Amino acid sequence: MTILRTNNLTKKFGNFTALDGVDIEVNKGEVYGFIGPNGAGKSTTIRLLLGIIKATAGEAKIFGMDAWKEAVEIHKRIAYVPGDMNLWPNLTGGEVIDLFMKLRGTINKSRRQELTKKFDLDPTKKCGTYSKGNRQKVALVAAFSSDADLYILDEPTSGLDPLMERVFQECVLEAKRDGKSILLSSHILSEVEKLCDKVGIIRQGKMIETGTLNELRHLTRTTFLLETKQPITALHELKGVHDIREKGQALSFQVDIPNMDNVIKYVSQFGVVKLESAPPNLEDLFMRHYEGDQPANKSGAGGKA
Repeated sequence: MTILRTNNLTKKFGNFTALDGVDIEVNKGEVYGFIGPNGAGKSTTIRLLLGIIKATAGEAKIFGMDAWKEAVEIHKRIAYVPGDMNLWPNLTGGEVIDLFMKLRGTINKSRRQELTKKFDLDPTKKCGTYSKGNRQKVALVAAFSSDADLYILDEPTSGLDPLMERVFQECVLEAKRDGKSILLSSHILSEVEKLCDKVGIIRQGKMIETGTLNELRHLTRTTFLLETKQPITALHELKGVHDIREKGQALSFQVDIPNMDNVIKYVSQFGVVKLESAPPNLEDLFMRHYEGDQPANKSGAGGKA
């Protein structure tokens, strides 16, 4: 069941095209990682989804409703956490959480207390005294205390320490187990890799890869650390071999997955003493797109997103 879908979503500010035909699909019980550097179009996409700004072309639908025309109805079923939370300085954290919960029409005091304790938040302090991390905690407690069907999280762990990031990850996985859907916009690739079922990479307003992590891994390179009895000659001439480096007695290099069989056969004739391989990760894929002048219209394993 599709919870969120954009089709050819386009946004122009004057002559500047911020979004150029963005397609996203988030299904029920799915965590979708929306990644890209600052200025790539992530926050603009989220503002369109929230009905804050209107698309120039294309459409965005949440729960089958138009994100612009039916924003009020949609907001009854979503929870949103921005990357930099501005709070009323004279209200306490607890008062702000209660206010957000009342606006949703549901108050789950036991859930609020449980999350306040998990996130190590003092709800009696005024928001004007909070650090950035504590302001994020207020937003996260309010969001996960609500019974939302869709969570839209825009750099939600900004300002949190590693321990609190882990608590956040537990909350996301718990929401997923309960059949909730999550759109997670982040630049922390390790976080996305741990949590997300599908990933969409946006660059300069265009989606350049989309698919499950397993699908995207087929587009990346496996890293090898190899030590042989005899020196290897002409490794650099083999198709699909990249980034060869000497590491003591061993060689480190990357291999494109389709060429792995030929490379293994070639190096084995030099007498393999040690061979270690590391599976490709999301960071490898991400960096391949952002290093150098890569074309911005390459479609990914799941088709153009």
